[in-house]
Amino acid sequence: MKINGPNQTNFNPYKNQIQKNMDMKKATKQQDQLEISSQAIQLQENTKVNAKREAYVQEIKSRVESGEYVINHEKTAEKMIEFWSKQ
Repeated sequence: MKINGPNQTNFNPYKNQIQKNMDMKKATKQQDQLEISSQAIQLQENTKVNAKREAYVQEIKSRVESGEYVINHEKTAEKMIEFWSKQ
């Protein structure tokens, strides 16, 4: 025997709560955003500088391979002393 009272069709006491949660999710749904930190911007700028450095290194490599590169021993020693005296 089945007893149906008034308003028994599709009665779900949790339906209102579920609907409220769904509405909140739709309302709070945000679009994607991209934020670049200042540190990331600095790294991007360093990449540009690194491209210049890469070209300089390639120039030195080609000069070394062709035998045209001349080493300045005094300047090299000064740089080494300067580097090791900082530490």
